[in-house]
Amino acid sequence: MSIQPDHTITTETITTELPLPPEKHKAAEMEIYARFMRHLRHVPNSRMDIKILSAIQFTADMLDVGDALIAKTLVDLGLRAPRAAFPCAYLDHIDQSLMRTGWDVGGPARSSLLLKEHWDTIGEDSFAAFRGEPVTVEAEGFYVRS
Repeated sequence: MSIQPDHTITTETITTELPLPPEKHKAAEMEIYARFMRHLRHVPNSRMDIKILSAIQFTADMLDVGDALIAKTLVDLGLRAPRAAFPCAYLDHIDQSLMRTGWDVGGPARSSLLLKEHWDTIGEDSFAAFRGEPVTVEAEGFYVRS
């Protein structure tokens, strides 16, 4: 009988999955992917969520489009990251679409559902969509909470 050493396996939770290149005939998506991945390597920060957010904003500025469109395209290509890695406009879009069913107009896309599943897996707040700022309306010099 031989004595085996005690092996302990520690697994680190994967919180980020980078996107894959798009299909051959999608030039606009390829340009977004290439600029994003190129800039991601040059962001001087050790936190991956900050690097992703910075690369999304840089890509949006370079292509003169909104941050939410860049984030949506990258999520469609397979980007999975914590909520902190996405711009507010995209998070608002995701939160609003996830409050609808798949059959409703404005319901979540498949990539949105996969991103939500990823957030649930890594332990993100399940009620983050409801924790937004309350809507206030200014009417004749005073504020009314709705």
